[in-house]
Amino acid sequence: MPAETVLKPPTFDDIVAARTLIGRHLHKTPLIYSPSLSEQLGCEYYIKAEIFQPTGAFKVRGGINFMGSLDEREKHNQFVSASAGNHGQSLAYAGRIFGTRVVIYMSAENPNLFKVNAIRGFGAEVRLHGRNTDEAVAEAQRVSREEGLRYVHHANEPKLIAGVGTMALEIFEDLPGVDVIMSPVGAGSAASGASIVARHQNPNVRVIGVQSDQAPAVWHAWSEGHLHKHSLMKTEHEGIGTSVPAELTTPILRELLADFLLVSDDDINEAIRMLAEQTKLLAEGAGAVSLAGALKIQDQLRGKKVVGILSGGNLPLERLARVLARVAAAS
Repeated sequence: MPAETVLKPPTFDDIVAARTLIGRHLHKTPLIYSPSLSEQLGCEYYIKAEIFQPTGAFKVRGGINFMGSLDEREKHNQFVSASAGNHGQSLAYAGRIFGTRVVIYMSAENPNLFKVNAIRGFGAEVRLHGRNTDEAVAEAQRVSREEGLRYVHHANEPKLIAGVGTMALEIFEDLPGVDVIMSPVGAGSAASGASIVARHQNPNVRVIGVQSDQAPAVWHAWSEGHLHKHSLMKTEHEGIGTSVPAELTTPILRELLADFLLVSDDDINEAIRMLAEQTKLLAEGAGAVSLAGALKIQDQLRGKKVVGILSGGNLPLERLARVLARVAAAS
């Protein structure tokens, strides 16, 4: 696919069109008001609960929009990608719906087995390779070139961003008076989609990105205006473990994000605990990072209507137990 086509940002109309396609396959997810978190934060705090997607994460919206937009000839291709898990699940789930063959590369070192098994369960092939997601990406790209498979980047695909942008359409529909949207940032598709929708629906709405300070590549790219790889990528939360900024999402974030925060992995673990204890919702680190960001700037949020995107809940129970034990020991 020509680079100029791949890297053209989606429009608001693309996101509206994506909702029509996605609506044939996915239900709208709930926007849940949390009295306890609202009291603690001094605002009206709502949770966009993407954990209720069939894959347990928001990215399935993008996978369905991508695969569902292919013509019949393109659907006969074999697709290859690399993922820490949720992007892979999205392509696998969509591949099952639309009858396309999907291969997903994942890191062979400490992969999230919950996600590995889910991808296989949806009918895709999983190949474990390398010490981290970057090495899995490089191998997927090599296989794409040498074997003629269609490579699907986890962020540099307009159809993926348009698909996940439908989250924000639902937020504005359910809470027209929203003031702030807190969005996780791994490669930035969720925050990009939300920013595009907010600019069209109400430019006064502040979309704030949140990332781990143990994987701050996109934050540095946003702050400094470049796409350089960052050497630090040690976060334990694989869903936001990015070391290379994406060409398509980073310029969108630089243009449209109101602010971008870094939080610690300990902050994210505390947010996982709070969500489990106070809202009875299971969040993986990428899903809890929005609340961690809200806690960091709660003085700025007082009196406002705030939505935190809980992007995914694919946290193995043994990891949840470890997180809760560490948080309890530190308190």
